Amino acid sequence: MGASLATRPVLLEVSDLALAFGGVTAFAEVGFQVREGEICALIGPNGAGKSSLLNVINGLYRPQRGSVRLAGSSRALRRPQAAAHAGVARTFQNLALFKGMSVLDNVLTGRGRHRRASWLEQALRLGRAPAEERAQRAVAERALDFLQLGAWRDTAVGSLPYGLQKRVELARALAAEPRLLLLDEPMAGMNAKEKRELSGYIQAINREHGVTVVLIEHDIQVVMQLADHVVVLDYGRLIADGAPAVVRRDPAVIAAYLGTPH
Repeated sequence: MGASLATRPVLLEVSDLALAFGGVTAFAEVGFQVREGEICALIGPNGAGKSSLLNVINGLYRPQRGSVRLAGSSRALRRPQAAAHAGVARTFQNLALFKGMSVLDNVLTGRGRHRRASWLEQALRLGRAPAEERAQRAVAERALDFLQLGAWRDTAVGSLPYGLQKRVELARALAAEPRLLLLDEPMAGMNAKEKRELSGYIQAINREHGVTVVLIEHDIQVVMQLADHVVVLDYGRLIADGAPAVVRRDPAVIAAYLGTPH
């Protein structure tokens, strides 16, 4: 982590977190911090508990023990709706797009927390609704332009190649104007060229929009080039937490990935 990042305030704080489903432990005793402006990569073998951890951070799962705080507040992350209103946006491992809707309309769904007009005003296009709709569309269009999706704005998402659909999902998250962006395997299923492109967009969102990013990624080369900070889980336990160059030399991390004895 660079010196400037190390002096920034902590945005996300995970403390002594534990989650189990029945008698099966997803993870236990997990704790780390993410500072404002970081790109933090959450890595580990399949089944390490990474996606479950993201689900706790944005309120989908309730842990049995521990706490998650956003800018010092734990209340903001108790439910997905509360997390969204606090500025947390999320993409999922499996695409969660409306396949029959256009690219623009999909991105507009990311503007939900910013709408103030009542459902009646929106349905009848009265009161605050018309001006609000213009403002929301302007933000969505900017997100499309930022991710170079303008050429497909009116295209049904389901007809697009997989790599573009992944980019649409990222545009929807960006349109929410998040403070914290959670990305669950955003590059899964992509070829090397698509990974490079999406990595560039994630870096641009982080640097130009000031968005803190926590992402799950299996491609270690991508992680080492993209992340400022790496957190490693193995069988539900945190085994490393630090700068990429330090983590990649950690014997426990090497053992987890290569299957060598600790």
